[in-house]
Amino acid sequence: MSLKSLFTILGPFIALLVIYGTFGALNPAMFSSEVLRDILTQTVIVGIAAIGMTLIIISGGIDLSVGSVIALCSVVGATLVTKGVAPPLVFLCTIAFGGFCGLINGGLSTGLKLMPFIVTLGTMQIFRGAGKVYSKGTPVNLPFDVTAYKPWMGGSGIPHGVWLMIALVIIFALVLRYTRFGRHVFAIGSNEQTATLCGVNVPRTKLLVYTIGGALTGLSGMMIMAKPSQGDPTTALGMELDVIASVVIGGASLSGGEGTVLGTLIGALLMTTIRMGCNLNGIPTPWTEIITGAIIVVAVIIDRLRQREA
Repeated sequence: MSLKSLFTILGPFIALLVIYGTFGALNPAMFSSEVLRDILTQTVIVGIAAIGMTLIIISGGIDLSVGSVIALCSVVGATLVTKGVAPPLVFLCTIAFGGFCGLINGGLSTGLKLMPFIVTLGTMQIFRGAGKVYSKGTPVNLPFDVTAYKPWMGGSGIPHGVWLMIALVIIFALVLRYTRFGRHVFAIGSNEQTATLCGVNVPRTKLLVYTIGGALTGLSGMMIMAKPSQGDPTTALGMELDVIASVVIGGASLSGGEGTVLGTLIGALLMTTIRMGCNLNGIPTPWTEIITGAIIVVAVIIDRLRQREA
């Protein structure tokens, strides 16, 4: 890891420690193992989707359809469970469906050379509407005798989803750092024309980036299905903002070419810690939103100042 990346991560990490310590000083319950477990668990859904968003933003793209894809995939996963499909196949099919949604986003933006912001703004509505049409606007509840998915977001000890999120962070950190694909992602985000001249297959790389992002979003859909034991087409409304904010707070540049998966995880933990701390200290929800929004604005300002210095 370069010194520049290290300093980029240190900022959000120090902010996380300061905010966690401040809330803990106001309410010692913040330091309990139960609250720490809750923070980790509540970070899983946004954290996994944010890993894929990190790749997309580093490559110079954006995906506003994340929340809608999460909801749609939760409905798809719950439907497969109700039909008696084995858990491994449910995971595989839902992740593949999420990847297909990402492929659509990548194909439209890359193949037709359209702005990802506009494309994913449209598909955000399409995917959300598709989930409501398929489920007739009502949640798809898992059968009461199905318990295979509960340990992923609940049960005793640390849920499986937390370990999965940590494993994915390690895997994609290594992919971005040590593989040719990772170097191509950074090259495209830094300067797409230069990357093309250097022999990088830009359309193929972008398609793969959006497909991976969609697949991870599908996995987040499985996690959000496991939590309440149902697939809800109206869930994850506005979650795309949390996902993008986690990436930006973690040090990624919205201009592309810069970012780390570890920083994204810290950004997601920071947002969850703020919400948990405000909740424990009795701070009203509107003030929680103001605090979270202010931190996002500060992160964007810091990113802009970094770009000017560069």
